[in-house]
Amino acid sequence: MTTENVSLKTELEEANSNIALKDSKMSSSEENIANLTSELETAKQKVADLEPELNSANATISANQEEISNLTSKVSTSQEEITQLTSQLSELNNTLLQRDTQIQELSEAVSEKEHEIETTSAHLTEVESELEELKPPDIGAGGFASEERITCPMCGAVGHDIKQIEDKSKVLSYVGHIPMYAKKQVCKKCGYEF
Repeated sequence: MTTENVSLKTELEEANSNIALKDSKMSSSEENIANLTSELETAKQKVADLEPELNSANATISANQEEISNLTSKVSTSQEEITQLTSQLSELNNTLLQRDTQIQELSEAVSEKEHEIETTSAHLTEVESELEELKPPDIGAGGFASEERITCPMCGAVGHDIKQIEDKSKVLSYVGHIPMYAKKQVCKKCGYEF
């Protein structure tokens, strides 16, 4: 055998060795492909199993988003109502402040009027006492004016139909040894004594 043949034989052996190595690698790769295919099928089955859960989760998310939208709308409406109520409260507070101011002014006016009334009452008391001192003495029950005012409670007679007599049953006082009797009225028409 020639060197060329030895060299070709070596190359052939190397090529066969490379082919065997490649066949081994290919076989290993095919096993890997078979394993990966099996894993892929398992993953597809898991995906198929999880798909209803995903659809359910998507439906829940959709429902939650709708509920969030409704709640956001309610919050917006509530905020508008709060704004309106705050405005009304502010107006009522202003009105209350105005009323308080008016009440305070009226209280001050009442205090001033009460002071004026006290001053006027004191002055009236003084004037009444002065008038009492200056009042002429009472003429008595025998005068013409007093007879005109006396009216019989039974028949309504007045004036000359009423006479005044001494009530001997009631002694008022004694002047010396002489008794002073109370007076009573007698109606000349019906005879009623009062």
